[in-house]
Amino acid sequence: MDASPARSYMQSMDLEPVFSAAADTLRAIPRSELLIAAMAAMVLGWIGAVVARRSALGGLLRVASSLALGLILLTVVLQLSRFDPRFDVAVPQIGLPEQVVAGGETRIPLSADGHFWVRAEINGEPGNFMIDTGATLTAISAPLAERAGLEPRRGGIPIMLGTANGTVQAHVATVDSLTFGNVSASGTDAAIAESFGDFNVIGMNVLARLGSWRVEDNTLILVPRAEDTIS
Repeated sequence: MDASPARSYMQSMDLEPVFSAAADTLRAIPRSELLIAAMAAMVLGWIGAVVARRSALGGLLRVASSLALGLILLTVVLQLSRFDPRFDVAVPQIGLPEQVVAGGETRIPLSADGHFWVRAEINGEPGNFMIDTGATLTAISAPLAERAGLEPRRGGIPIMLGTANGTVQAHVATVDSLTFGNVSASGTDAAIAESFGDFNVIGMNVLARLGSWRVEDNTLILVPRAEDTIS
C-alpha cells in the first residue's frame, strides 16, 4: 500500500487552528472556576477508579465525580441557553438574572459606512455601539468594560467569538444597565475580550427581546413589546 498520498494529505492539513484553540482552552483554565472544577472532578474520578479495586471508597469517589460533572454540565447548559431568547433562563442564585428589554420606539439612521451606530451607556458609561443583527451576543471592549465596572461572571465559561480578524476568546459578564435611544435593557449578557480593541456591538440577545425591528428608508426601527413599552 502506497502511504505517500496519506503523508501528502497530512502535510497539507493546517493544524495551527486546532493547536491554537487547544492552547486558548488551556490558558483559560486558571481563569475559569468552572473549568477548574471540571478538571478537579475528572481527577477525582480517576483516583476513584484506581482506589475502587482496593476499597469501597473508590466507588464513592467515582459517584461524587459523576455528580460534580453533572452539575457542571447543567451550569454550562444554563449559561449557553441564555444566548437564545427561546430558551432563556433566569437563575439569580448562580449569577444568571432575567434579561429584560423595555422602553419606547427608537429610530437609528444608517451611517455613511453602511452600518447602524448608536451612542449607548453601559452602567452609565458611554460608548459607541454598532447594531449587528448577525451577532449572537452583545460585545463590549475591554476599556469600556473596565470603566463600567464589568467583570467576567464567576464560574462562567470562556467562549469563542468569530470576528473580522479571526476567532477570539472572550468571557461573559452581566450588564446591569444598557441604554440607547429610548431602549433600556437590564441583566444583559455581554462578551468581553481584549482583542475587541475599542469596538462595541449590540447583538441579537438584545434585539430579539424587542417586539420587532425593521429597516425602512435607511432607518433601523426598534420597537419594544407592547407590555414592555414605557409611555
